[in-house]
Amino acid sequence: MSDLSITIEPEKPSDAQAIERLHERTFGPGRFVLSAYRLREHVDHLLDLSFTAHIGTLLVGSVRQLPVCVGDTKALMLGPLTVEPPFRKHGIGRTLLERSIADAKAKGHRLILLVGDFAYYNRVGFQKVEKGRAIMPGPVDYNRLLVAELVDGAFEGVSGAIRPDWDFAR
Repeated sequence: MSDLSITIEPEKPSDAQAIERLHERTFGPGRFVLSAYRLREHVDHLLDLSFTAHIGTLLVGSVRQLPVCVGDTKALMLGPLTVEPPFRKHGIGRTLLERSIADAKAKGHRLILLVGDFAYYNRVGFQKVEKGRAIMPGPVDYNRLLVAELVDGAFEGVSGAIRPDWDFAR
């Protein structure tokens, strides 16, 4: 990390508007057609596993995790992870990512899935999901569907449709 003084903390309900504006700036209006957003339509992210990054009072980054199931197996869906463009390349995204993974593991979660760049996420333990093993709602580039086992062997024998964890439905 650079010499920027970054504060990472759990997301608060009062952060929602600033995070939405960050998502608008970094992902644009096309974000709503992505498969991961299909999942987010039905269940909210978990505040205790979602984090913000601040420099002073300025929100500069965010990561969220959503409760999902792969078939009948409970998991988390990480994302979106985003950092304000002027603050990228300072390790903020990686710090948010590592914090969200560590807290998920500490709270007993076993699997995290995401749709993202393998070269970036592989550095923190994500692997590609074998094609056909987990099915996203809507179109997705299955070369970008990744999984991290928080417990060794947690993804063994797991397959099926990725869907919201209805225990958390709105």
